[in-house]
Amino acid sequence: MQKLSIHGGVPLSGEIRVAGAKNAALPILAASLLTAEPVRIANLPELNDVGTMLRLLERMGVKAARTRHAIEIDASGLAEPFAPYELVKTMRASILALGPLTARFGEARVSLPGGCQIGERPVDLHIKGLAAMGAEIAIEEGYIHATAARLKGARIVFDTVTVTGTENLMMAAALARGETILENAAREPEVVDLARCLSAMGARIRGAGSDTIAIEGVERLCGVEYAVMPDRIEAGTLLAAAAATRGDVTLAGAPVASLDAVVEKLREAGARVEVDGDRIRLRMSARPKAVSIRTAPYPGFPTDMQAQFLALNSVADGTASVTETIFDNRLQHVPELRRLGANIRIEGSTALVQGVEKLTGAMVMATDLRASASLVIAGLVAEGGTVIDRIYHLDRGYERIESRLGELGARIARVS
Repeated sequence: MQKLSIHGGVPLSGEIRVAGAKNAALPILAASLLTAEPVRIANLPELNDVGTMLRLLERMGVKAARTRHAIEIDASGLAEPFAPYELVKTMRASILALGPLTARFGEARVSLPGGCQIGERPVDLHIKGLAAMGAEIAIEEGYIHATAARLKGARIVFDTVTVTGTENLMMAAALARGETILENAAREPEVVDLARCLSAMGARIRGAGSDTIAIEGVERLCGVEYAVMPDRIEAGTLLAAAAATRGDVTLAGAPVASLDAVVEKLREAGARVEVDGDRIRLRMSARPKAVSIRTAPYPGFPTDMQAQFLALNSVADGTASVTETIFDNRLQHVPELRRLGANIRIEGSTALVQGVEKLTGAMVMATDLRASASLVIAGLVAEGGTVIDRIYHLDRGYERIESRLGELGARIARVS
C-alpha cells in the first residue's frame, strides 16, 4: 500500500497552476450521456474519481479516448443504462448517471450508493425529483430503477440544499417536455459550471448560481467542447498549506470569484493575499492567528475546506472553534492530528482548537479525502518525519499531490 512521507519545516514557495475541478468534472462527464454527438472535455484532472466515472461510462458502452488532461466521449452507442454496485460503491457521485440516463434513454438502473465515510448523504431528493417529473421509480435489490417514456417539467422544491441532487435534476430537465423549476437549489460554482456546459450543448437554463433554477426542456442536445473550471478546493488547500508553513505561493489560473470565503479567513489569519486577474499570491511571514469557521452551503465557508483550516488552526496563535454543519461524522481527522501534537477537543459537531507552537512528525492514517489534505498540511509544518497511510483517499481529489507540492519546495515523496 502506498504512503506519503513528509519531512516538514520548509515554507512553501513558488508558483503553480490550479488543476481542473473534480466536483465540476464528474457531473460534466455524466452530462455526456445526454447526447449522441461527441463531447470533448478539456482541463480534466487526473484523479481516481475521474477514472471511476470513466469506467462507469465505458461499462455502459460509451467510447472514450483520453489524453492527459482531455477526453473525447461518444455515447451514441450506449448499450446498457446500468450503473453497477461495484463501481457506485467506490464513488457516490456515480448517482449522477441517474438523471441523464432516464432523460435520454427512458430508463436507468443505478445502484444505491451505500455507506459513506463522512456521514449520511441520502439520494431520496434525486428520486423524489425524478418522480415529480413523471418517472416510475422502483427500488429493487439495492438498485434504483427509473423508467419514463419522456420526463415532464415540474416544480421541485428541495427540502435541503443538495449539490448532486440539483445537478442530477438539472440534467434530467434539459431533455424533459416543458419547464422545470428547481427551488432551494444549490448555488455552488460547480453547479454553474455544469449549467454553462449544458447551455453550450443547447440546453435552456436560467438562474444557475441562484437558489431558483429554471430549465426549459429541448428535444435534443448536441456535442460540445468544454473546459472544466479550476478547482477551488485544491486552490484553497494550497493557500492553507502556504499559510501554515509561512510561505510565499502564487496560484495561476485560480477560480478567484469562488474563493471569497476562504480568502477572507486567510486574511483574518494574518496572510497577505493579493489578487490579480486569475492569479492569487499569498504571503505569510509570521505564525498564523487562530480563526473560527462554520461550514455552510455556498457562498458560505465550504465543508471541503474545514479539515485544512483545522490543521492551520492547530499551529496558530490562539483558540478557535471549527463547526461542521453539512455532514455528520466529518471530524475523523482530529485523532490523527492529535497524534502529531495538536490540542483539539470535540464537542458535538464542533472542534475546539488551542494552537500549539509546533507539531511533531508521526505515523498517521487518512480517513477521507479532505481529512487526508489536513494531514498533509500538518505534516508540512511538523518537525521531523510524518508518514500518511491510506493515501488512496488523496488520489480521489488531488492530482499527483506529492509532485505538485514538490514544485513548491516541499520535502514529500510517495513510498510503498
